[in-house]
Amino acid sequence: MTDPASGGASSDVCYRHPNRQSFVLCQRCGRTICADCQTPAAVGFHCPECMRESRKTAPRTKPAVITALRPGSSAPVVTWTLIAICIVVYLAQIFSGGAVTNALFYHPALTESQPWRMITSLFVHSPSSFIHILFNMFSLFVIGPILELAIGRWRFIALYLLSGFGGSVAVLLLAPTSGVLGASGAIFGLLGAFFVIQRSLGGRNMQIVFVIVINLVLGFIIPNVSWQAHLGGLIVGGIVAFVFLRTRAIRKQNEQRLLLFAVLAGLVVLTVVGVVMLQGRLV
Repeated sequence: MTDPASGGASSDVCYRHPNRQSFVLCQRCGRTICADCQTPAAVGFHCPECMRESRKTAPRTKPAVITALRPGSSAPVVTWTLIAICIVVYLAQIFSGGAVTNALFYHPALTESQPWRMITSLFVHSPSSFIHILFNMFSLFVIGPILELAIGRWRFIALYLLSGFGGSVAVLLLAPTSGVLGASGAIFGLLGAFFVIQRSLGGRNMQIVFVIVINLVLGFIIPNVSWQAHLGGLIVGGIVAFVFLRTRAIRKQNEQRLLLFAVLAGLVVLTVVGVVMLQGRLV
């Protein structure tokens, strides 16, 4: 018995290795193939030639990292990036012997000369307490993807940074002698936004209220925890979420940008007021 596809070779031997007996046929071309020439397919096996042909005609898929960056992707890229930045900065804090911490943390006395610290402080954490960054990053990992998917990446960035800025402003106004660092102000902003959005959609929000209250209370009980940053971030996060809800329609996108700018401007004004008040105390 012969196999026409194998050019007259015996059908019970491999078409590439005539000295090897086999009874397995390629699912596509029907040639006999030995164990070394078999590639498992969705159904049966394929010979090397058919595999090469299928690879040529198969559509090319882009790496998951690239597809995740597409506008329509649901991957929480911003959340992952924020977590990665905080982890990298934390490692830099440890290995720099405190130099990175000193360069990025926020103290109200430095507001006039180095105002950027009001934002950079969101990315540094206490080098002496691993629990600090662990708790903040876990909270961001849990709630970040939900909000990022709900409001979009650029809105999520705006929410996070404005909330963190709001936390620093609250520290300037309410605790002008305290230095702070950590992402908790921004994370409380996410909690505040989540509460406002969920409430507007008619969802049950007692659990999120419980989480907010417990964390605020812990800020008063646990030493070296800035409840002022928590409160400031919470309030600003709620305001930003309210802006998003009132300007959801596409025709209101310009109004949304204007209102977000107004929130930013308001925080800048409060910062100036805080600096003036701080200078008055020092006189």
